[in-house]
Amino acid sequence: MPLATICRMVPNVVEEMMTIIHRVIHFPKPEEMEEVGAGFARLAGHEAFRCAAGAIDGCHVRVLPPAEPQKICYINRKLFPSVLLQGICDANGRFLDVYIGETGSVHDALMLRRSPMYQEALYPPPGYFLLGDGGYPCLQHPVAIMTPYRQPLASHVEARYNRYHARGRNVIERTFGILKTRWRSIFLRALEIRPQFAPKVVGACCILHNICIAEGDILEEVEDDDDVHGNKECVDRDLSGNGVRGRLSAQLSAPEELADCLREHDYISVDVYICFCSV
Repeated sequence: MPLATICRMVPNVVEEMMTIIHRVIHFPKPEEMEEVGAGFARLAGHEAFRCAAGAIDGCHVRVLPPAEPQKICYINRKLFPSVLLQGICDANGRFLDVYIGETGSVHDALMLRRSPMYQEALYPPPGYFLLGDGGYPCLQHPVAIMTPYRQPLASHVEARYNRYHARGRNVIERTFGILKTRWRSIFLRALEIRPQFAPKVVGACCILHNICIAEGDILEEVEDDDDVHGNKECVDRDLSGNGVRGRLSAQLSAPEELADCLREHDYISVDVYICFCSV
């Protein structure tokens, strides 16, 4: 096939695919939230994560940078040019939301704040939270995100929480790995297209990924060493999710005698847990 024909076909197909992105990549319906939460409780291995509504993370997609002066904006912390993909997935590795196109120099916390999901508080619904890595702030408003405790850990309660949290959150890293494995020529080398067109190509790959997941076409992922790691940020106390994270940690470390009680309540008070242990 002549190169000129390919250069016309690819943009046309990608543009057509963008018209159906919201039919393929979308947030769960209210009646589906219980199933989503059950998936994360299964992944994490504890009922405390039944309120998890998704795992969020970002990854770099290599591109050929534009000419100066815009080039410097595309250079990421690993010193290669890229655009960013922020993805939210469910426990099965299906994308629930994607935000694509920030330049590689942007860290994940800023990318989160710029995303429509955050600015319009579209997801998760009240009572649920997302699982994110240490590059995100721990929040309860406008979007609830639970992150791991930072090192050094203060107690075995925090260490236990981090272990369970990692089990649930790692599904987004596996999802990115599968995405990159399936389209190696796109994700494992620099995209030889205009950076402005790259987000649509990545979006088309995410659409096809969800279709493959729906059809049971699963691949083993490759290891991804291009994860985004943001800077630690100060979060307003009214927005912080530290209180919710503390209650989750206490619930995860509660003695077996409280198992029945925990099944009936979303969280157990940190103060109640401390008093119980003192007795």
